[in-house]
Amino acid sequence: MEAVGWIATPIISELFKECSNYLKFDASKKLRQLGPKVILLERAIEVFEKIPDRARLEQLFVDLKIAFYEAEDILDDVEYHCLEKKIQDGKFKCNGGASPRKRDWVMNKVRSASLSSPLENKVMVKYDGGVSQRKRDWLKNKVQSASMSSLLKNKETGMSKNNLKASLEKIEEIINSAFEFLERLNLPILIDDNGIRPVPADSAVAATTSIPPQVVIGRDKDCDKIIAMFHENKGVVNTNNDLCYTVIGIHGIGGSGKSTLAQLVCDREKKNKQEKGNGHFELIMWVHVSQSFTVSAILEEIFEAATRSSCPQLNNLSTLHDKLVEVLYGKRFLLVLDDIWYNSEDDRKREELQKILSPLKAGRAGSKILVTSRTKGALSVLGAAEPRCIPISDLDDNVFLDLLMHYALEGTNIDDCTRRRLKAIGTDIAKKLNASPLVARIVGGRLGRRPNAEFWSSVKKGKLLDGTISAALLWNYHHLDQQARRCFAYCSIFPRRHRLYRDELVNLWVAEGFVRSTNEGEEMEDVAQGYFDELASTSFVQPGGMDYSDKEYYVVHDLLHDLAEKVSGSDCFRIENGSRWIIDLWRGKNPGGEGWRGDIPQDVRYLFVQNYDEDLIIEKILLLKNLRTLIIYAVRGFVQVKEEVIDSIFKKLPKLRVLAIALSRERHALVNKPDVLSLPESIIQLRHLRYLAFRTSTRCRVILPSTLTKLFRIHLLDFGQCEKTEFVGGDLINLRHLFSCPKVNRSISNISRLTSLQTVPFFTVRKEHGYEISQLRDLNKLHGKLCINGLENVKSKAEALEANLAAKEQLTILMLDWESNSDWDDATDCNPEVQAEVLEGLCPPVGLQTLEICHYNGSWYPNWMVSKQNGGPWYLKELWFDGCSQLRSAPVLEAFVHLGSLRVWNCSWDALPGNMEHLASLKKLEIYKCLNILSLPTLPQSLEEFKLVECNGEFMDSCQKVGHPNWKKIEHIPMKRWRFV
Repeated sequence: MEAVGWIATPIISELFKECSNYLKFDASKKLRQLGPKVILLERAIEVFEKIPDRARLEQLFVDLKIAFYEAEDILDDVEYHCLEKKIQDGKFKCNGGASPRKRDWVMNKVRSASLSSPLENKVMVKYDGGVSQRKRDWLKNKVQSASMSSLLKNKETGMSKNNLKASLEKIEEIINSAFEFLERLNLPILIDDNGIRPVPADSAVAATTSIPPQVVIGRDKDCDKIIAMFHENKGVVNTNNDLCYTVIGIHGIGGSGKSTLAQLVCDREKKNKQEKGNGHFELIMWVHVSQSFTVSAILEEIFEAATRSSCPQLNNLSTLHDKLVEVLYGKRFLLVLDDIWYNSEDDRKREELQKILSPLKAGRAGSKILVTSRTKGALSVLGAAEPRCIPISDLDDNVFLDLLMHYALEGTNIDDCTRRRLKAIGTDIAKKLNASPLVARIVGGRLGRRPNAEFWSSVKKGKLLDGTISAALLWNYHHLDQQARRCFAYCSIFPRRHRLYRDELVNLWVAEGFVRSTNEGEEMEDVAQGYFDELASTSFVQPGGMDYSDKEYYVVHDLLHDLAEKVSGSDCFRIENGSRWIIDLWRGKNPGGEGWRGDIPQDVRYLFVQNYDEDLIIEKILLLKNLRTLIIYAVRGFVQVKEEVIDSIFKKLPKLRVLAIALSRERHALVNKPDVLSLPESIIQLRHLRYLAFRTSTRCRVILPSTLTKLFRIHLLDFGQCEKTEFVGGDLINLRHLFSCPKVNRSISNISRLTSLQTVPFFTVRKEHGYEISQLRDLNKLHGKLCINGLENVKSKAEALEANLAAKEQLTILMLDWESNSDWDDATDCNPEVQAEVLEGLCPPVGLQTLEICHYNGSWYPNWMVSKQNGGPWYLKELWFDGCSQLRSAPVLEAFVHLGSLRVWNCSWDALPGNMEHLASLKKLEIYKCLNILSLPTLPQSLEEFKLVECNGEFMDSCQKVGHPNWKKIEHIPMKRWRFV
C-alpha cells in the first residue's frame, strides 16, 4: 500500500467534471457526495497496515484502479472521435495541438492509477465484505451491456453514452462500498481527537522542532559560517532598504541534514542568549512549514513561538497579521522557517510566502530569517541573496562513517575487538548509503539493535531496501511532485543500471500521459523536463557518463530501482531474456535461442522486453489485453521481424499508447530483416497510440500504411536509420517529434499542418508541391536542431521569408545547406545574387546557439550577420562555415559579440574576418582545408584553442615558425593543434 497518492479528490473532481460535458449532469452535486468519502479512503491508505481484514479493502482498491483505467479508455475514445469529426468536417485549425490542455490534465490525473497502485500483491483476493460478488457481477455486466449498445450513439463523438455512464457509476459504486466498509469498522485510527476523519497533507513528514539531536557530527564549520552571517555588519547589501531582516537559506536534498544544521544554529544562539543574559536576538522562533500550509496556520505558529502562549482564535487574517505585528514590533528576532516547499510554476504559493513575510517587517534592524528547503528557488523567492544561499555540504567519508557508527553503537556495551570488527563492516555499509545523514540515522538505529558481525554482514550483502532504508527512501519519494513520482516509478520497467536519456524519457512520459500542466501555452515536454530535473536534483536518477556519441545518460541506483519496483506494483513488468547476447555478438558468436518461460501478470500495463522473441509475443504478450506500453529493446541481427507478428500486435493490443521495436541506440540492435517491411494497415486499430518507434538499420526499407495518418493522437514517430520510406504528414495534427535519417527526411512532404511539431531534424526543399520552404512557416514550436537542405531550390528572398525562421524561438541549432546531396534530379544551381537574397531572408531566431552555413556561394553576406543592428541571432555561440566558395575575404562578423567558436571548413576565402580581435568571447578557432588563406588577422586574447588542419603548407609552417607574424598572432593561445596532409 506504499504506492499511494493517486486516489485524491482532484482526480475524482476533474474526471466527473469532464464526463459531465458529454453526459449533461451536475458534476458539483456528485462531487459534494463523493468528496468526503474519497478523503476517508486516502486516510485508510495511509494507515493500511493497521486495518484488520485489510484484504477486503485491498480488493476494493484493485477494483477502483481498474474502473479508473476503463473510464480513461472511454474518454480517450471520445476525444479521438471528436478529433476525427473535426478533421473530417474541416473545422480543425492549424494553431497547435488539437486537444484542450484541461482535457490532458484530466487524463494525466486519471493515469496516476497506473504507477501508484497501492498493491504489491498480484493475486486477486476474494472477500465477503465491501462490494458483494453479485453486485460486482452486476456492475461488470452493466459495463459490458453498455459497450454492446448502439442505440444511444452520440453523433458528436461516435461513442456510446451508456458506456461512459456505466463506467462512472462503477467508480461511484466502488467508492461508496469502500466507504461503507470503513464506516462499519469504525476504526479509531481514522478519527482525530475532534471526531473528524482528517487527511494530513504531509503524513509522511514529521514536524521538526528547534531541538537538535544530542550529538551533531560534521556540521560545525557550516554552523560557524551561518552564525557569522547572523552577526556580521558588512557583506551583502540588502537591496530592500525598508526591510529589517535578512534571509539566509540552506538547501539540499531530503535527508541531507538541513534541519539538523538549522537546529544546531538555533541552539547555539539560544545558549549564547542564556549565557550573556541579553543575546543578539530578543526572540528566537522555530516554525516547521512543510509542503502544504496555510498562511493563517504559519502566522499562528510564529505568534505562539514569539509569545510562548497559544494564539487567540481569530476569524480574520488581517487581524492575525496586526496581532503579530504588535508582538514583533521593534524586536530583533531570529525566525527559522524549516522545510519550505516551492514550485516555480505555482504563483499562488509564491503569494502565500510573501504574505507570511509581511508582518515580519515590523521587527528591528538586524533580524534574521533562516530558511531550509530542498530547492534553491524557495530561498530566492523569500529574498535570500545568492551569497546567502548555502548548499548543505556533503559529509567526508570518515565523518559519515562516524555518524553511522554513532547511531549504531552509541551507548552499546561491547568490547573493543567487536567494535573494531563492526566498524570495518560498517565502512562497507556506509558506502551504500549515498552519504545521507537521514539514512545513516535509520540504518544505524537498526544495526544498533543487533550489534553482531553476522547480522551486519548480512545487511552489507543483502538488499537494504527490504530493511530500514526503505523508510528513508520512501520519505524522499513521497516528497517528490505527484507526477514526478509516477515518472520515477515508470523507470522500474527498465533493467538495473539501464542507460536512461533525458529526452527519451521525457517523450515517453508525455506519451504515457504522466505530464500535466495547468498553465496555458506551456508545452508538456517542458513540464516533463521539470520532473526529470527534480528527479536528477534529488538523485533518483544520477549521471552515468557519456555514451559513444558523447550523449549524456543517467542511471537509477540499485536501491532506488528496488524502490521504483515496489511503488509501481504490478503495473510495470520487464522481461530480461538473454542479457548476454550483445556480448556474444561482439565476439562473433551466435547467441542462440534463449526463450523466456516465466509468467507475466495479466494486469500489467507497462512492459519492457530486452530482446525480440516471436514466440514470447505470440504465446504471452498478445494475451495482455490491457497493455498500454510495449517496449522491445533490441532485435538480434539474425532475427526477422515478421509482418504477421506486427499485424497481430496491432489487432490484439488495441490499448497501446507506446509501441517501440528496437528502442536501443546500438546499431547492431536495430531491425535488419526483412529487407522490406510493410507495416500493416491494421495500425488503425491503435487509436490510443502516442509513441511509435520502429528503429531499423539502413538496409531495411519500411513501407508505411495509408492508415497511419488516421492516428490523430500520435505524438512521436521514430524510424531509426531507415533510409527508404516516404512520409506524408496528412492529418497527424498532434505529431510532436519525427525522427529518421536525413534521406527519409528528404521525403517528408506536406507538413505545414503539423503545427505541434517540435522535432524534425532535417527538411529538404524540392521543386514539388508539398516540399516548398513555406511548409515550415507555421511550425513555430520547433525545438533543438533543424537542418534545411536543397536551398538552391529557393528562388527569392520573399520565398525564403516564407520559412519564418525568426519566429522559431526555441531552435538552438540551425544548418542551412545549398547542396541537397539527394538522389532527386530536381536540384538546380542558383546564381550568387539569388543565394545572397535567400540567405538574407533566412534570418535565424535571436536565441540561436549554433549556425552552420554549407555550400553557400552568394555575392554577399546578410545584414543580420555583418551588422550589430541586425535583429538576428544575437546570442550565437558557435558559427560554422563549410564549403563556401566565394573568392574573397570572410564576412565581417560584427553581429556575433557572444561568439565562442568559429569553424571554417573547405572554404575558398583568402582571409579570415578582419575584425576578429573584437570577438572578445571567442575561445576556439578551427581552420580545415582552406588552401587560399595565407595569413592570420589579429586574434582576440580570449582564444584558448587554435586548430589548423590540411591547409596551405607554407601557411601552416609559418604558424609554427618562431618570430613569424603568423606565429606571433597565436603565441598567446594555450592549446595549438596541427595536422598536415
